[in-house]
Amino acid sequence: MTDSNSKDVQSVLVIGSGPIVIGQSAEFDYSGTQACLALREAGIRTILINPNPATIQTDKQIADVVYIEPLLPEIIENIITTEKPDAILPTVGGQTALNLAVELDKRGILEQHNIRVIGTNIESIQLGESRELFSKKMNEIKIPILKSKTVKTIEEGLKVANDIGYPIIIRPAFTLGGTGGGIANNETELKKILSVALSMSKTSKALIEISIYGWGEFEYEIVRDKNGNTIVICNMENVDPMGIHTGDSIVVAPSQTLSDEDHQRLRDASIKIVNALNIVGSCNVQFSFNHKTKEFYVIEVNPRLSRSSALASKATGYPIARIATKIAIGKTLDKLRNPIIGNASASMEPT
Repeated sequence: MTDSNSKDVQSVLVIGSGPIVIGQSAEFDYSGTQACLALREAGIRTILINPNPATIQTDKQIADVVYIEPLLPEIIENIITTEKPDAILPTVGGQTALNLAVELDKRGILEQHNIRVIGTNIESIQLGESRELFSKKMNEIKIPILKSKTVKTIEEGLKVANDIGYPIIIRPAFTLGGTGGGIANNETELKKILSVALSMSKTSKALIEISIYGWGEFEYEIVRDKNGNTIVICNMENVDPMGIHTGDSIVVAPSQTLSDEDHQRLRDASIKIVNALNIVGSCNVQFSFNHKTKEFYVIEVNPRLSRSSALASKATGYPIARIATKIAIGKTLDKLRNPIIGNASASMEPT
């Protein structure tokens, strides 16, 4: 089941992000921990699976039941059979947790055990993670997106690249932190990068799009509830331009080089995007922006808590993971309080 309505949810299975590797996953220790604490605060029994004993997330004080087991669909199904949770929360464990939730749904395991997906549902996750579906949706709502095409083979990729023109950007579908992607300046580089991208993609698909190397890169951290109440926690600017992965770049919050007019354009686009995707919880929207021409394109959306969520939360003092989890269990922004700044409403944007 992919129902984000959390009525009658008494127990939740929280899917972690797995072992921490260099450049990935450490930020999900923060979001997963906050999610477990928020669920327990709401009186909901928490079951956590995360094979990382070196994190506070797997301490007994954080979740009611902890499984330090491999993050595999078969293992999770065994836990579901044993613990009988009412729902799963896949949006606090990064790309790993999203991929697992989609796979559990695909195999019919969620429906078989009558498991709800709380927060952003499977359809919205797939909409944000599938390059093809995402491009189609952006065109529908008239948000600028780079000219691109999804390919399944090297031969298709060569044809598309010749049509678009080099240099081109290659983006595999359903991967963590841009893994497997890159910029190709010629056929030799394309064959090498695309081969890796197709092998890394969970769906054996990759997106080939025109390069905007050297443009500015900006991110907007958004929180939205089931009623469509939407707030922008903050925006962030990558000091390095497009072409340098955000994980390797210095990021500042808030942005330093956008005019207020340009900021408002990107802000409005962010809100329009998360509403179109029906996000329930936290979401990160990434844009490329040309300071000379004022053109912008949406690059991608993370329909989950991300590395940027941890940064934005610390930069603003807004407890994104905690509030997003409360939203996942059915609360709305106008009814929640921000525990960091006392009695203020959680619907107030940080300033």
